[in-house]
Amino acid sequence: MSQQKPKISTSFSYETLEETLDIKPRAEGMMIGIPKEIAFQENRIALTPDAVSVLVSNGHQVMIEHNAGEASHFRDKDYSEAGARIVYDRESVFKAPLLVKSAPIIDEDLPLLQINQIIISPIHLSVMKAELLEKMMEKKITAISFENLKDDSDSYPIVRSMSEIAGSAVMLIAGQYLGSANHGKGVLLGGISGIAPTKVIIIGAGIVGEYAARAALALGASVKVFDNSVYRLKRLQNNIGHRLWTSVIEPRMLAKQLKTCEVAVGALGSETGRTPMVVSEEMVSNMRPGSVIIDVSIDRGGCFESSEITSHEHPIFMKYGVIHYCVPNIPSGFSRTASQAISNVLMPLILEAGEEGGFEKLIWHKLHLRTGIYLFKGSLTNFYLSQRFDLKYTDLNCGLPGKENFTKGATIHIPTPRGRERGRGAPHRGGGGVSQPPPPKGGEAGGGRNTHQKIRGGGGGGGGGGGGGRRGGEPKKVKKTEKKEKKKKGGGGGSR
Repeated sequence: MSQQKPKISTSFSYETLEETLDIKPRAEGMMIGIPKEIAFQENRIALTPDAVSVLVSNGHQVMIEHNAGEASHFRDKDYSEAGARIVYDRESVFKAPLLVKSAPIIDEDLPLLQINQIIISPIHLSVMKAELLEKMMEKKITAISFENLKDDSDSYPIVRSMSEIAGSAVMLIAGQYLGSANHGKGVLLGGISGIAPTKVIIIGAGIVGEYAARAALALGASVKVFDNSVYRLKRLQNNIGHRLWTSVIEPRMLAKQLKTCEVAVGALGSETGRTPMVVSEEMVSNMRPGSVIIDVSIDRGGCFESSEITSHEHPIFMKYGVIHYCVPNIPSGFSRTASQAISNVLMPLILEAGEEGGFEKLIWHKLHLRTGIYLFKGSLTNFYLSQRFDLKYTDLNCGLPGKENFTKGATIHIPTPRGRERGRGAPHRGGGGVSQPPPPKGGEAGGGRNTHQKIRGGGGGGGGGGGGGRRGGEPKKVKKTEKKEKKKKGGGGGSR
C-alpha cells in the first residue's frame, strides 16, 4: 500500500502558543532615614556602612544624620563613601518614608514623625507609655519591633544575637571587677593549676545563661546553673556538650550556693511583665565581701532584690560589701559588634521588602514578619499592649491571607440553609419542593427568592396561611419520599 502524504490546509496557519506566567512586581527603591540616637545609653546604630553600600547598590536611597554612627566608631566618611547622604538637620531625616532606629521611639521623636510612616526600631514593653502609643496611632504609623521579628526557623535572630553578646560579656565584666583595683576579692576568674577554680552561679538557662556558662567554662571556672524549666536545663547541657551542675530554683539550695560563690549572674527572662525576683536581700547580705553580682535582667526589674539601675558611666555600686553591676543595655557597651549583628538581620529584610514593592506587600505572604508588627497603619496589633493600656486590638492575621488566618479560640460562623435548620428537606404539602420558613405575619407575599438554595419558583402564596400559586422548578435531586408525596397531593395548597 502506498503511504499518503499528509495534507496541510493553507486556509489557516499554525502558531506556537506562549505560556503566560505571573510577572513579579517591579522592585521599589525606598528612601531610608537613620537618625542619631539620643536615648539613654544607646550607642548602637541599625545599619553599618557595609549594609548601606549594599542597599544603595540595589537602588535604595539612604539618608543619615551627622555623627549618627560616632558612638559605634563609624565615621560620616564611611557612610558617605558607601553612598549615603549626610544630613545635618534632624527633621529632614525623619521625613523619610522608612525610618530605621536602634533605640525605641521617645517623646522627643513624636513631633517629627510623619503620617503613614514605617518605623523599624526596638520596643521596651516595660517602659512604654499609653500617650506615646496613641499619638503614633493617630499618625497611622506602621511600627515594627525588630527584637520580635522571627526568621524562617521560627526564632528571634536579633534577640539571640544580643543575648549572645550579653552572655559572653558578662564573664569579661566579672573578671574585671574581681580584681583588687575595683575593690573585688582579688581573685583571677578561672584560677590556675593547683588553686581551686572560681565558683560562678548563673540563674537562668536561656541564651544569656548558656553563653555565660560557655565563657566561664572556657576560663576554667566552676559553673552551677539554676532554672525552673527542666527542658531549658537539658537544652543548655546538650548545647554545651557535657554535664553541668544544674538545679531548679529552690530558695534553700540557692541561698547555700550563693554564700560560697564569687560571681552571681541574673539571666532570667520574662515574655510579658516583670522578671521574677528570686534572690532576696537576706541572701545577698550573706554573700562573701568582694563578690560580684551582674543582673542582666535589670531592664525588666531584675531578679535580685538589691539591684538598682546603673549606667555605663557609673556601672557599679556596693551593697552589703557586694559589687553590683546593673547596666540595663549591656550590648550597647560593645556597640560596634552589636550594630553589625543588628545590621545583618535588617539589611536582607529591607532588600526583600524593596523587591516585593514595599513592606505592605511583603507582610501579605511573610508570616514570620507579622510577629514583629505592633502597629499597622495606626491599628494596634500587639495583644499585650492592648490589654495593658485598654486599647482596641486588631488581629493582623485575620485581615491578611496566610496559613493561620484565625487566632486560637476564634469563632467562625458558617451560614446554614434554613431548610436544614428546621429539618432535612421536609416537603410542602402542596408544592413538592424543599421546605421554606413560614410566611411572615401580616399578609406579606411569600413567593420570594431563597438565599441559600437556587430554586426558581412562581408566584408565592398569600399571607397568613392563605392559598397561593404552586412553586415550579424542583431541585435536580429529589428524595423518593418527596416524589411519593408529590404524587399523592396535587395542585396548590397553603404552605405550613
